[in-house]
Amino acid sequence: MLEGRRLWFVGIGGAGLSSYAFLARAWGAEVGGWDRVDTPYLRQLDGVRVELATEPVVPAGWEVVVSSAYPDVPGTPRAEFLAELVSLRRSIVVAGAHGKTTTTGMIAFVLVELGLDPAWLVGGEVGQLGGNAGAGEGWLVVEGDESDRTVERLRPEIGVVTNVELDHHATFGSEAEVEAMFDEWLASVPQAVRGWELEPVAFELAIPGEHNRRNAASALAALELAGVARGDAEPVLAQFRGAGRRFELVGERNGVTVVDDYAHHPSEIEATLAAARERTDGRVLVLFQPHLYSRTRHLAHELGAALSLADAACVTDVYRAREQPVEGVTGKLVVDALRPG
Repeated sequence: MLEGRRLWFVGIGGAGLSSYAFLARAWGAEVGGWDRVDTPYLRQLDGVRVELATEPVVPAGWEVVVSSAYPDVPGTPRAEFLAELVSLRRSIVVAGAHGKTTTTGMIAFVLVELGLDPAWLVGGEVGQLGGNAGAGEGWLVVEGDESDRTVERLRPEIGVVTNVELDHHATFGSEAEVEAMFDEWLASVPQAVRGWELEPVAFELAIPGEHNRRNAASALAALELAGVARGDAEPVLAQFRGAGRRFELVGERNGVTVVDDYAHHPSEIEATLAAARERTDGRVLVLFQPHLYSRTRHLAHELGAALSLADAACVTDVYRAREQPVEGVTGKLVVDALRPG
């Protein structure tokens, strides 16, 4: 499908572009790329030319696909390239404020286990799938991204929105604006799943939490639209053990269980702590790093309230990710909002 193309990915070591490069190579393109440092995601690109340097390297003679982290580099934006990939195959795209990675992984896992040979692009590692990308011949299952509205460009056969909440304050001014975007996007796809309208599944999953039972309901609805009988999907879905950094067991020693979770929004923190309470009668302790200055500034009070559901919480300084520091916005804003136990 991409035979004869030479595609150079700027930011190839990231979760997103590494998976796009993997699929592009599987679909016939010659691929290469640049990044600042080596990353675990590059392991799946064995034999691919990767330039590691402090500044972007773009050789002549290649089509350039650019990560959103490098907007000043000329080339095709990653969202535009993803839209092309989605257009080449019968596709399922999963979006929403929370649960995208897990729900996307669930759908891909069921399709794999039932022998339906999907391709997939997931925004995190899924151990049971062998990575964040796969290149089967069946459905293409994709995790969409609303943080910069790029999901609007995608035109799958099946669109899934797990839930709607204001999370990305640098992009959206209100929750109503988020709702309007998702309503417009779902209206543009032939078949739609609105996860918040579904009841959580009643059968036992391998991963805890009401939020995961809701993710499973969205996954099952999408699978049914894709032609998979619910009776076939449910027993397979019950075996899904989750994605990396989504209530991921790190280790156990001396009666202490350590779990890593990407929860960075108050609703996600509350859901993760509720899942932890399902798994233990002991104390629940949290080490939390706020993610993004914009989110911390707007949600410091709510973050503090959510963390107060733990027996004790330690808060680090803010992880900047793609943002520049904002004066006066630090982890202390969250600490000050903690409610004394």
